[in-house]
Amino acid sequence: MGNFMRTLFRRSSHIKDKYISVDEIKQAIKETGLESCNLIFGIDFTRSNLDNGRKTTNYANLHQIDQFYRNPYQQVIEMLGLTFREFDDDGLISAYGFGDNSTTNVSVFSFKTAINVMNPLEMIDVECNGFEEILSIYNDLLIQKKIIFAGPTNFAPLIKKSINIVKQTKKYHILIIIADGQVNNKQDTIDAIVEASNYALSIIMIGVGDGPWHMMNKFDDDIPKRKFDNFQFVNFTEIMNKSENTQYDFVVAAIQEIPDQVKFINKLKLL
Repeated sequence: MGNFMRTLFRRSSHIKDKYISVDEIKQAIKETGLESCNLIFGIDFTRSNLDNGRKTTNYANLHQIDQFYRNPYQQVIEMLGLTFREFDDDGLISAYGFGDNSTTNVSVFSFKTAINVMNPLEMIDVECNGFEEILSIYNDLLIQKKIIFAGPTNFAPLIKKSINIVKQTKKYHILIIIADGQVNNKQDTIDAIVEASNYALSIIMIGVGDGPWHMMNKFDDDIPKRKFDNFQFVNFTEIMNKSENTQYDFVVAAIQEIPDQVKFINKLKLL
């Protein structure tokens, strides 16, 4: 492990960062008794993404689609999708977008929907077949210009949607939020994170682009009302720009708290 990761792991949090390899973390997850987990991806389509990569990435637009370059959203979806594949029995992943003109800061949209056979006038959310289909739908949304970027940024609707999924399935889920900066609805998001600590749900927030990130660090370390530390913030841009072994160190940082979170979930009998 390089000096950068040692510095990263010294940051204080309720759950201390202590693992230095992906294999070590995967073994720790298995030792908790967790046999499988389910993923939920949340993708930020707020307007700030259009110029928030100016300082730190190849493009100002963090959602830029280029045949020679994978944007940060594509990279995170693929890296974490591959990492959790061995813990996912059926390969089905829920994926949502937020912050566009159809959802703004009050709701989310599902990447994949189907007609409700019980009510043909109603569309229902459908899980994607692996991260590959998430990437395919994501690319299509942008290439076909089906997204109108808007805002403001609020994680609460996505977190509440994830809580409902956990309540319905009665299974452990990991919510992966990929976003470009601070939330505008701070208290709504804090309240949602606190509420989520009553359920078998881990939240990993991946920060892409230029930030700023001080609020995300506060969410990670300093929400005292939670039943357990259920929120992990990872600065993707910082790791990719400074680490010696970028992809590996990113995955280690992203899944660092999962074993201890699962232990707390088991102790609190949330499953």
